[in-house]
Amino acid sequence: MIQYLTRDLINHIAVFQAVMLVIILTNIWLMRRSRKHSNPLTLPRVLILVPARNEAGHIKACIRSLLGQKYPDFEVLVLDDQSTDSTPVKLAQLALEHDRLKVITGLPAPEGIAGKNWACAQLAGPADGELLFFTDADTVYQADALAEIVGAMLAEKADLLTGFPRQVVKTWGERLLVPFFSWASLNFIPLGLAYLLRSTVLAIAVGQIMVFTRKAYETVGGHAALGTNILDDIVLARRIKAAGLRWRVAHISDLVSCRMYDNSRDAYEGLTKNLFGAFGYRLLPYLFIIIWLVSMTWVPILVLVFWLSGLAPIVHASVLMVCLGMALLTWLFTLIEIKVPIVVTLLYPLSILANAWVMLRSLVFSLGGKLQWKDRVLEKPKWKWL
Repeated sequence: MIQYLTRDLINHIAVFQAVMLVIILTNIWLMRRSRKHSNPLTLPRVLILVPARNEAGHIKACIRSLLGQKYPDFEVLVLDDQSTDSTPVKLAQLALEHDRLKVITGLPAPEGIAGKNWACAQLAGPADGELLFFTDADTVYQADALAEIVGAMLAEKADLLTGFPRQVVKTWGERLLVPFFSWASLNFIPLGLAYLLRSTVLAIAVGQIMVFTRKAYETVGGHAALGTNILDDIVLARRIKAAGLRWRVAHISDLVSCRMYDNSRDAYEGLTKNLFGAFGYRLLPYLFIIIWLVSMTWVPILVLVFWLSGLAPIVHASVLMVCLGMALLTWLFTLIEIKVPIVVTLLYPLSILANAWVMLRSLVFSLGGKLQWKDRVLEKPKWKWL
């Protein structure tokens, strides 16, 4: 048993880490390649769609950055989703200053559809652009972002384009929790393989930026067809894939930044809402993933501690060092890609523990029907064993 833990298991983890390292390097190359394109001769009309609920602290920076795009033909449409703070007042002020901004007041969600899905469905209703550009109210865009993103979409002939924005993390809770989704996606989802396979299981999208062709969006039913599903990004990406349409992930962290949560508590609650759902509400695979993530991260560290203490003599020191080094590299490359300070790399063991705890909390709250977000109680999801 001791030999298995200190040698065989370390060998297995090292192989797995090596595969992850190949995946993330390939993914980064593919995402950056999508930006290497010639400028298109003509650019389509884009309608930028922003659902906003209680975003008073972010909304002005977001909308001003969108209105400042160096792009010939676009309009910004913002829906105030029943906000209870000063978001409507700030939107009204911005609308007086800019002709390209249109603000609409959202209607209460009917039964059977989640709040954000309903907000996005209302936004898409009056949309008249060739491209529908969904983004969140906590994002900020560089002036050339729209032209670069649309150029990449046209070059890739994509029906859906998405990407990982730069993640702004200011509190320790954000630093530990927020990078995890990007790390998991970039290390466990080989985009090159996902693009080729018919299976939808590897299709992903990031809700902070999703750009659809109008035809593709309508083909899959858009947000109106999602019902109470709170993972609109992943589900829409999978429906695009299932319909035989083309989706791509681009490097965008130099163009778009986002502070997902305002503090550690919001990060804790937000990820509680999402993590079980991100794995399809599949109970046994979800529990296995939690155990494997913690084991993959902490077994090499504990073996190193015991070996240095003379308590684990049966160790291949070189394999152990390679294993730990590759773990650091997978986090380092992720944080470079999403532009999080690379010193956070050293916290990756704590990040895994923190996210494992939130994953368990997400499971308990989902099964107990206790999920809520922005003062809205979410419908209890349907879960599966496998």
